Amino acid sequence: MSAIETKLASLGLTLPAPATPGGAYLPYRIHGDTLILAGVISSFNGQMTHVGQVGKEHTIETARESAKICALNVLTNIKQALGSLDRVTAFLYVGGYVNGVSGFADAPAVINGASELFVEVFGDVGRHARAAVTVAGLPKNSTTEIQVTVAFK
Repeated sequence: MSAIETKLASLGLTLPAPATPGGAYLPYRIHGDTLILAGVISSFNGQMTHVGQVGKEHTIETARESAKICALNVLTNIKQALGSLDRVTAFLYVGGYVNGVSGFADAPAVINGASELFVEVFGDVGRHARAAVTVAGLPKNSTTEIQVTVAFK
């Protein structure tokens, strides 16, 4: 087991199975030492875990859990792409989308669910640049979606 997977296990976290892309796209692309990951939603082993809008069906706290599920899906895709999570040298960018009611202004607090997980698991390697925006809807009515770019060795 890799060092990162050992860390995940110590936190009581498991990675979901890789999801099948929901459209005409790849789950990731590699260019040089950069891995660009497609957006992932809050599903775990094919089952949606969080659907609906923040401010209606969800609170900031439950939506943070949705973002954490997205982060676990990202880690699954990184492992699928690179063979080992230990190859990641830097999380470069996280784009976070929050399915929120009109005027919902706390998207950064929601996407912290993903950002904090990356730092908890990877330490300084997990720190990243980020955007967190509220949108009117997401695929499968997911509460959150994130897109991530990492550097690797």
